[in-house]
Amino acid sequence: MATGRNHRPATRSRGIPEATVARLPLYLRALTALSERSVPTVSSEELATAAGVNSAKLRKDFSYLGSYGTRGVGYDVEYLVYQISRELGLTQDWPVVIVGIGNLGAALANYGGFASRGFRVAALIDADSSMTGKQVAGIAVQHVDDLETIIDTNGVSIGVITTPGGAAQQVCDRLVAAGVTSILNFAPTVLTVPEGVDVRKVDLSIELQILAFHEQRKAAEELAQEPPSAAGLPAASEGRRGDQGPDGDIPAVMPA
Repeated sequence: MATGRNHRPATRSRGIPEATVARLPLYLRALTALSERSVPTVSSEELATAAGVNSAKLRKDFSYLGSYGTRGVGYDVEYLVYQISRELGLTQDWPVVIVGIGNLGAALANYGGFASRGFRVAALIDADSSMTGKQVAGIAVQHVDDLETIIDTNGVSIGVITTPGGAAQQVCDRLVAAGVTSILNFAPTVLTVPEGVDVRKVDLSIELQILAFHEQRKAAEELAQEPPSAAGLPAASEGRRGDQGPDGDIPAVMPA
């Protein structure tokens, strides 16, 4: 099977918008689940719901692929799986290196979903000499001093950086100089790369902060919908503090 070094996905040359490209993996995930359940066809509404988008946007996205479905039948699941996989470049083998084999790097190395999606972890690299030779996910960790040789030998064009933030840019520079043209960055820093190199950043802390914002907003909306008494305001039946007796009890109504 061909390596990814000399092959690039066809999406850019076909003029598919980046926003559509970003949604193709969502469609592929939903379609793969349908395929595993032996579902032969799916409507745009059903697939859009499964992918978390609206059906009009889905139909527009698929029009860039030349897929329009069949009225009354829908889309052929297996054909769409193949078509989207081809557009994403997943019908060929993409060797990947992971640099930084700490807890996160080791977890990614052990992730079983790479192989089924067209990615092969070709090498694990770390700067800690004590890690050299250790087996992680059945792969021996290699030292960062050999990074350039590893990239060249395996024809790698995709690198994953899971190092501490302070080391990420240096690692990035070496990957790019060695011929890597796509980088997935988990390090807590923004990388500077030359034109022609693609970087995708995964920042878990930012994602959690966004979730915290939504949780706070939901809590505020729920509070605003509560009746005044539930929100901490005195209800009409509650006595005023000035009407209370010395022990805080509301005195009985005195007869006229």
